[in-house]
Amino acid sequence: MSLNTVHIKNAILFPEIVKYIHAGHTVTIPLRGTSMRPFLEDRRDKALLASPDAPATGDVVLAETAPTHYVLHRIVKIDNGEVTLLGDGNLTTEHCGINDLKAKAVGFYRKGRATADYTDGMKWRIYSWWWTRLLPVRRYLLWLYRKCHHL
Repeated sequence: MSLNTVHIKNAILFPEIVKYIHAGHTVTIPLRGTSMRPFLEDRRDKALLASPDAPATGDVVLAETAPTHYVLHRIVKIDNGEVTLLGDGNLTTEHCGINDLKAKAVGFYRKGRATADYTDGMKWRIYSWWWTRLLPVRRYLLWLYRKCHHL
C-alpha cells in the first residue's frame, strides 16, 4: 500500500481546521517551517490543536496574523486584546488581536513518536520555562543549533 501526499494551501486548509476546532474537536497537523526550533522541527513533528479557550502568556497558538496568513507561535504578551507572538526559533515578534487566535496547541508528536508531549506536562513546562528566559542569548543559541543541525 502506498500513501499519497496532498498539499493544500494554508488559506484553504486552516479555515476548515478552525471549523472543526470550533465544533469541539481536536485536530493534528504536520508542522511546516522552522519558527519553533529547536524543539519542533519542519516536516518531522505534528501539533495537536484544540480550542483557544483562556489563552495565556506561554501558550503556543495558531493565529491569523494577517488575512489568510497563519502562524503557530508562542504568546509572549497579551495587553488589552492585543497579542504579541514569538516563534521559539524567531528573533522578531508578530502581533494579532485576541480574536485572531484560532487554536491552542495542547500537545506535540515529536520525532515520529505515537504519543504526544502535552503542553501541561512537566517536560514541556520545563523546556518552555528555560527557553523563554534565554531570549537575550537566543540569537547565539539558534546560530549554534543551525550549525550543528546541518552537520
